[in-house]
Amino acid sequence: MAYPDRVLRSEWTKIRTVRSTLWTLAAALIVTVLLGTLISLLIRNEFDDLSLHDRLTFDPTLTSFAGTSLGQLAMIAFGILVVSNEYGTGMIRASLAAVPQRGALLAGKLTVATLLALAVGMVTSFAAFFAGQAVLGEHRTTLGEPGVLRAVFGGGLYMGLIALFAMGLTWVLRSAMLSFGVLMPFFFLVSNILANVSATRRIGHYLPDQAGQRIMSVVDTGDRPYGPWGGLGIMALWVAAAVLVGYLVLRRRDA
Repeated sequence: MAYPDRVLRSEWTKIRTVRSTLWTLAAALIVTVLLGTLISLLIRNEFDDLSLHDRLTFDPTLTSFAGTSLGQLAMIAFGILVVSNEYGTGMIRASLAAVPQRGALLAGKLTVATLLALAVGMVTSFAAFFAGQAVLGEHRTTLGEPGVLRAVFGGGLYMGLIALFAMGLTWVLRSAMLSFGVLMPFFFLVSNILANVSATRRIGHYLPDQAGQRIMSVVDTGDRPYGPWGGLGIMALWVAAAVLVGYLVLRRRDA
């Protein structure tokens, strides 16, 4: 019988003693904040050159999160490494011997890793927002404006969910190389292409990252058939599906 507190402590020890997983979290924070700040600064300097439509639909909050597109890749890497490290080193056999209940092992790992990803995601989101607004000058907004706090809080949720999605799929693929080969190109390139090409736009808007990022918008441009929480809900369904399939694979396959 697995004791939940022991399983959680064990998973926490595994994560904090592997430097690569912690470095990916640090990279997610640094990349998201720095890139968001840089783009916010560039937009402030070129704001008068924007078209009338772009100025009227300008979203200072979303601009602060411009670094998320790259920062999320580091969070995805964290999710991949948390799961794949055990398969790569063969430690998964020892883990399953210590915790024969595979559901308990998966739940313990996902709980610890997701809470850590959410904590870093929240810090990243608020840091990116305040840094971005600091350089936007007269175009900035504040947390007290309608929808802003929701967007900033949602940004942290998004980062945590994207890591959890990567963990679920890595349980399915059970290989760091295969997981990186599938997830990185998809979120860095394929998803953006599908969401921005007219022929595939309707499909692209329902992909996990495209739907989830709607939570970080305050200004509604009318290009999505759902609202902020609806988009995050769609992403949550993707995450739940990935975790469920990961559990079924873990349960049925040998280590």
